Order: sequence, then structure tokens, then C-alpha cells
Amino acid sequence: MKSFLKYTLATIVGIIISSIVMVIISFGFIGILISAGDKPVEVKSNSILHFKITQPIPDRGSNNPFDGFDFSSFTLAPQIGLDQILKNIEKAKTDDRIKGIYLEAGMYPPGIATVEEIRNALIDFKESGKFIIAFSNDIMLQSNYYLCSVADRIYMNPAGIMEFWGLRSEVVFYKGAMEKLGIDMQIIRHGEYKSAIEPFTSDHMSEASRKQTLAYMNSIWNGMVNQISKARNIPVKKLNKYADDLAINNVRVALETNLIDSIKYQDEVLTELLQLSGLEKGSKPRLVKMSKYAKVPKRKTKGFTRDKIAVVYASGVIGFGEGTESSIGSVKFVNSLRKARKDTNIKAIVIRVNSPGGSALASDIIWREADLARHVKPVVASFGNVAASGGYYIVATADTIVAQPNTITGSIGVFGTIPNTQKFLNDKLGITIDVAKTNKHSDFGAFYRPLNAAEKQFLRAGIEETYKTFVSYVAKGREMSFEEVDKIARGRVWSGIDAKEIGLVDILGGLDTAVEIAAEMAGLDNYRITSLPVQEDPYTKLFNELSGNVKMRMISSELGEAYRYYHDFNLLMGMDGIQTRLPYEIEIY
Repeated sequence: MKSFLKYTLATIVGIIISSIVMVIISFGFIGILISAGDKPVEVKSNSILHFKITQPIPDRGSNNPFDGFDFSSFTLAPQIGLDQILKNIEKAKTDDRIKGIYLEAGMYPPGIATVEEIRNALIDFKESGKFIIAFSNDIMLQSNYYLCSVADRIYMNPAGIMEFWGLRSEVVFYKGAMEKLGIDMQIIRHGEYKSAIEPFTSDHMSEASRKQTLAYMNSIWNGMVNQISKARNIPVKKLNKYADDLAINNVRVALETNLIDSIKYQDEVLTELLQLSGLEKGSKPRLVKMSKYAKVPKRKTKGFTRDKIAVVYASGVIGFGEGTESSIGSVKFVNSLRKARKDTNIKAIVIRVNSPGGSALASDIIWREADLARHVKPVVASFGNVAASGGYYIVATADTIVAQPNTITGSIGVFGTIPNTQKFLNDKLGITIDVAKTNKHSDFGAFYRPLNAAEKQFLRAGIEETYKTFVSYVAKGREMSFEEVDKIARGRVWSGIDAKEIGLVDILGGLDTAVEIAAEMAGLDNYRITSLPVQEDPYTKLFNELSGNVKMRMISSELGEAYRYYHDFNLLMGMDGIQTRLPYEIEIY
């Protein structure tokens, strides 16, 4: 027995020691990879800026050395943000070492407003006389083609595929599944267009939802084909006919219709880049990755100044607490706004919104701090891909609102949801719940029984009050009457260009436009940009990656395309309390 215990203890100690050694080795390996990726960047003459789209493009890049590290494969693939991409393109315009840009369209579609912002930066870059060459080695997605259309020449692999058939909106409905499970989603809403709850109440789009969806999709598509028409000298009517007839069924047809300039393999494209950069035949083109070029400091043209403009990033669903880099926590965000308001060196604030909304109460808490800031210094809102419902609410007080023509915005409406799982628990699981309570409605909102008439009326009163508050804030900020806002609200979603027509947006443009407006309002000619909230500590980020984030990546890897349904369902089921949220997850392809 003693021998057994001795060997068992030795085995346990051995496992613990081995685990500690493996953790130390892993951290060492991670350190080596990160150190290798963090070396000073040398840009040689006759270089080309290489922009390859292979992953999501967030509004804000991270200065965290662990970002982009894949713990499942132990590889480092830095994720670059829109802010870094725009700075890189601006930097490259006047950098004598950079001869042009090689735009490689991968199989990941950035948000359409993100594409618009980068495309405008590329148009500005072309004024330098430097070249832009675009290439797709596999599938040319529509949004990526829109980006590539600004290039001097567009090339595709002979076996490549090109998508050009117009936009679509897909909504997943869970009503049938909920009925089978015996779950009744009890919903109260204000606004006939507030269709966030339709996946639980119907098996198809309502007419109001279809109407608003077609309106903003047509607005976005028309903007795209008009710009493609201008860049490629193809009539809009022809472009729409190509889409309607599914005419672009191979790359040769794309070449014949002037959508692309030539069919080439990647090695042939690289040979041309070598010639364009002025290097000798037989050498390799000097390609500088976006992530590397972001570490190259911009040449200073003005002297040092203490004056700053704060860009406060609001990305993701709005909720309580600290939030994450991909969600907006009311506590952390309010603290960031308060810091920007009280810092005397910060002369203006730009709130960059990329959010479908979320909790109405959390949105109101953020709105209050933004309103306090507006009375101290200029506050400008900049809208990214989505700035709707709660995403609009939090900046309704802004002095100026800037959006892209294809931004999804509006959705000024409110709803509340409480699931009733009584049938699911009783009939499917055989579980019953009894309750002892001191008052008639002490168990209000319980998930194991339906709401009664009085409780529904109580919830409806809260919804109506929140809607009135929302509309009144918009009316005050937009200098419109309550009735004027109510007419264009009711949960309806608008494109940026249509939102400008009805007064919800002031100016069409990107983040740079918003910063320029803020500088002008503050009377600044020389200023620095400071980004808020302060990003997560690298080691905290590392431990988060080793826990929950890895789990989600594994689920995503296993489910593939089906992950979006799992993700959307989790979001819908997690909507507690009164919500100011966009109808559904919108992705434009």
C-alpha cells in the first residue's frame, strides 16, 4: 500500500512539474514569436505597401503584442485596425521609399462602410501619382471588388471566381424551433419597424421589415454601382444587367466586360510589381505588410503640441460593466468620456461608433456623459459600418454627426423580451417550479411562467417611456420637433445617405472627416490624437485568450458557417430588460 501511494504521489508531482515546465516553455515560445514580430521595421527604397485582406478589420488596431496570436496553432498573425490602415495609406502617399500599393483581395469581406473609408483613402493616395495594383487569387467578393475598383489595374487568377449579383439580406427565424422546445418569447415593442424580435414571433419578414431592408440595401447598392461605373467607365445600366443576368460567371467574362484588366497568376503579378518598383529583373519585389508599416513613424511636419483630440471608440453591443474590446461596457466607456471631458489638454472629442445598440439603460448612462462633455468641448460622432438604435442613442447629443453613405443607422425604437419556458420545463424536462411570495407580483419577470395582463401593461409603460426619452433626445440633438423625429423613427433602419436627407446625419465622410471637423470647432491647427478607452493590459489579454476566447474560436472552427446562427441565437437570448437594438445582425456582401 505504501508503495502504491508513493508511486501515485510521484505521478501527481510529475504531472504538476511537467505542466509548469510546459507553461514556461509555451510563454517562452510566445515571447520569441512576439519579439520576432516586434523588431524595428526598415523600409528600403523601391518598396511596395502590401495590403492583404484576410481577416476582420476592426475600427481600432491594437498595440498589444499578444493580439493576433493564435493559441490553437501557435502562429502570429497581427490584426490591423482601420485607424492604422488609413494612417498607413496617408503615410505612404508622401513616403519616397514607397512606390505604390499592392492590394490583395482575400476571402474575407470587411464591413461595407469600412470598405468605403479605405477606398476614399486610396483615391486620395492616387493623387501622388503612385500606382495601385489589385489582385484576387481565389474569390473576388463584391465588397472587395468595390474596393479594388479604384485600382489602376485589377487582375484575377485564371481559375478565380467573381461575385457580382447584387446584395441580399438573410434573417434566421427561430419561431418553429421555439415552438418545438415549448418556449414562448414574450415581447413588447414600440415601432412597427422594430423587427429585432421577429425571429421569435414569425417565420418570415414582416412587410415593414422587408420595406426598410430593401430601402437601405438599394441605397447601398446604387452607391456601389455608381462608383464602380465612374471608376471602370461602365454604364450603371450595364452593371445592373450583369448582376440580374448572372452574366459574370467566369473571369474571362469579367475581362470582356471591363470589370477587370487582365487574367494573371500571382507570380506574373509579382513580376509586374518588380518592374513598376524599378528593381532589377531577377530580384524580388520589396513588399511591406500593413502590420509592419504601421510601426514606421510618420514624419513630423509640425512642432510638439499638448493639444489633443480624443477619439473614443464604441464598438460592439452596449451593456453594463467594463465590456471588452469588442463590446461597449457602460462603466468603462463613461469613465473614458469623463477622462476626455476633464483633461484640459483634450480640446475636442470624436466618438467613433460601430454598434447595433443594446441595453437601453446602459445607452442612457453613456448618453448622459456624452451630453455633459458637449457642454464643455466640441463632440463629433463618426459612424462606421453600423451605428443604430442604442448606437445612435449614445451620440444623439453630438454637435455634428458624420456617417458614410452606406452606414446602417437609425432604428430609433425600443423593445423588451422575457422568455416563458414553462412548457419546456414541464413537458420536455418534467420540471416544475413552485414559489412563495410576499406580494402579488414578486415573481414578475420569472422565466418559468407567462406574464399576466397587469405585468404586460407595466412592461409596455416602460417601453413607451423609454421610446419617448429616446425620441426627445434625438429631437433635442438634431434640433427637430418630437413629431418630426417620431415620423422617421419607429424602429426604421436607414442608410447613411438617406439618414442625411432626413436630418439624422449632418455630413457624409469617415473618421478623418470627423477629426477635421472637431479640430475646426476647437480652433486647432496643430494637435495630437489620443485613443480611448485605454486598451487592455497585454498579460490580462493573454489570460483571456487562454480561457474564453480560445473556447469561442474552437466552437467557431467546429461550426464553420453555422457559427453565425449560434452566435446570433446567443445574442437574442441574452437580451435582458428594455433594449434599443438593431433588428438583427446585418452583414453586407
